[in-house]
Order: sequence, then structure tokens, then C-alpha cells
Amino acid sequence: MDKKRIESTALLVLTAMIWGLAFVAQQVGTEKIGPLTFIALRYLLGALAVAPCLLFFAEKKISGVKLKKSLIAGIICGVILFVASYLQQRGLMMTTVGKAGFISALYIIIIPIIGLFWGKKVSRTIWLALAVALIGMYLLCMTGSLKVEMGDFLVLLCAAGFSCHILSIDHFLSHVDVIYLSVVQFLVAGILSLIFMIFFETPDMTSILQAKIPILYTGILSSGVAYTLQIIGQKHVKPVIASLIMSLESVFSLLAGFLILGDTLTSRELLGCTLMFVAIIIAQVPNKKIAQ
Repeated sequence: MDKKRIESTALLVLTAMIWGLAFVAQQVGTEKIGPLTFIALRYLLGALAVAPCLLFFAEKKISGVKLKKSLIAGIICGVILFVASYLQQRGLMMTTVGKAGFISALYIIIIPIIGLFWGKKVSRTIWLALAVALIGMYLLCMTGSLKVEMGDFLVLLCAAGFSCHILSIDHFLSHVDVIYLSVVQFLVAGILSLIFMIFFETPDMTSILQAKIPILYTGILSSGVAYTLQIIGQKHVKPVIASLIMSLESVFSLLAGFLILGDTLTSRELLGCTLMFVAIIIAQVPNKKIAQ
């Protein structure tokens, strides 16, 4: 495995860890304020957090064509991000965290399926890794009924949305400046949330201040830092493998519940964690070695 791929993999694992911890923040945050208010503040804060990176990490002499492509890509990714995030927040209000964690991570299955329609081939190794990861996530998160309710359906749509987001980033990466894309997508997602919030929610400053810690965490770290790391990390990792790595957020969310909320890990959940890590390792095996 080359150095760039190792570095990209490490960035995506860090992204998954930040997102896993964000499940705790999201759950606490939505107890205080509405989903549109939460994601509006989250992504506007995320844009503010990443904006200084334009001075230090963005291309100094970016061409007009590349700038235009970066803005267009940011708008498209921002719209997708808004839809997927709202569906996730709304779904979390109507289903259990365990079910939501399992269903959200189904993007690791949805991505290769969507990719097939785009003419992208998926190796047998990846399909094996996907199957192992799916079993692992089942053991991790599914403890109740398999009955599909409205909350579950919304989270399933959210998983499809995040699949489109990952694939869109992969499509645009070679044509844009990642920092411009990151800032613009947060602004778009935040502004769209703000517009809908005005019509459908009535937030008050007291409730917002009560949710300030979850908002700060999801805004600065989960949005600003993690989504930017995702974009950078996907540069040298295929989208299917990237989705597998980022699905480790379900593992980290379980560990966060154990360390922060005092939840206990059953033998079933520990087995699920193990299978998730095995899936990541399988996905990283070079194709040439498999062929032999």
C-alpha cells in the first residue's frame, strides 16, 4: 500500500471517529432544538470553521474555470448534504439510535449498487468486505424489531443521500479545489436549512444556548473538520473502500456510548466491532494479490 493511500485511509478513519462521537451530540442537540435549526447552525458554523483554510490551503492562483467548477460542485454537494442530514436528524426523532446507526451505514451497500449503473465494476473482494461489514453492523446496532417504521424509512433515504454525496465528491475531486468545495457545500446546506427553518420551526435563543455544546462539536469538528478530511481522504481511496472505512462511525459511536454515556458492550457488539475491522482489512487487500 503506497504512502498516500495509507495517509488517506488514516484521514478517513479519523473522520469516522469524529462522526461516531457526533451521534451523542446529535441525540442531545435534537432534544433541545428542531432538526432544521440544528443542521442550519451546524453547517453555517462548519463553513465559518473551514473558511480560514482558504487563506492557507486553497490554491493561490486558481483559474477562473476551476473556481467556477468548485463553486458548482460545492452547490451540488451542499444540496445533497442538506437533504441527507435533514432526513437523518428527522429519522433519529422517530426511531432508535441502534436502528438509525445500522440503517445510515447502509451507504456501504448502496454505493457499489449505484456505481454499477455508472459502469463501475466492483471486485469480489469488495463484495466480500461489504457482506462482512453488513453482518458486523447488524450485530452492532440491530437489537430490536426489524419492522420498518417511518423513522427507519427516513434514515434509509438518508443513507441513499450520503451515498450520492460520497459519489459526487469522488466525481468532482479531480476538477476542483477541495477547500472551496468544502466551504461552499456547508454554506449551501446551512442556508437551505435556515430558509426552511424560518417556515417550519420557531427556535428561541434559550434552547439554542442549551444545545451549544452539541452545536459547537457537530459544527466545528463533525462538519468543518471531518467533512473536509473526507474530501481530502477520498483523493487516493476508491469511493466503495472510502465508504467502508467511514462506516466505522458505527463502531466509534458504540465506543462513545460506552465511554461517555456508560453503556456496556455485549459479546455480540464486540463481535460486530471485530467484523467491521475485518471488513476494512479485506477491502484494503490489493487486487493483484487476490488474483494470485
